[in-house]
Amino acid sequence: MNISFYDFKNLPNQTQWNIAINEGKVMNERVLDSLKYVLYGLSHFTVEIIFNTSNDKVEGLNVFPNQAVYQ
Repeated sequence: MNISFYDFKNLPNQTQWNIAINEGKVMNERVLDSLKYVLYGLSHFTVEIIFNTSNDKVEGLNVFPNQAVYQ
C-alpha cells in the first residue's frame, strides 16, 4: 500500500493500527515494564504502536514523517 503521511493520519485509529501491523515492516521493538513499543516502517513514514502486554491492548499510536523524503 502506498499511502501518504497525511492521508494515513486522517484514517481512524483502528485502520491505522491494521495498516501498520499488516503492511509495515518491523524496524525496532523494545519493552519497558508492561509496555511494548513496536516501530513499523511504511512507504514514506514510520508508525510506533504501544502495546500493553498485561492486558493485550493497544495503548497508543504515534506517526512520524520520514525526514529523508524531504532532504
